[in-house]
Amino acid sequence: MIIRTAKELGQLLRDHRSRKDLTQAQLADLVGVSRKWIIDLEGGKRTTDLSLVLRTVNALGLELDAHERVKRPGQNDIDINEIVAQSQRPRA
Repeated sequence: MIIRTAKELGQLLRDHRSRKDLTQAQLADLVGVSRKWIIDLEGGKRTTDLSLVLRTVNALGLELDAHERVKRPGQNDIDINEIVAQSQRPRA
């Protein structure tokens, strides 16, 4: 999954917390933060403490992998996540 916004990161973390059957309070205890902080993170609220975000990622057993985007001449960027999201939106 390509993460471009705080909201997308929050959604990813919420999904993984749910898959691990952890409540927000349980995750907060693991990370050493308040439940409110977890709620804000999952909601996409910007936070200035990157170390806590990374601790949360680690507590959920996730890894972050950053790499430089390589664009070749004539190559169009395709984001499969956006295509799926668009297909699931209700049509007017």
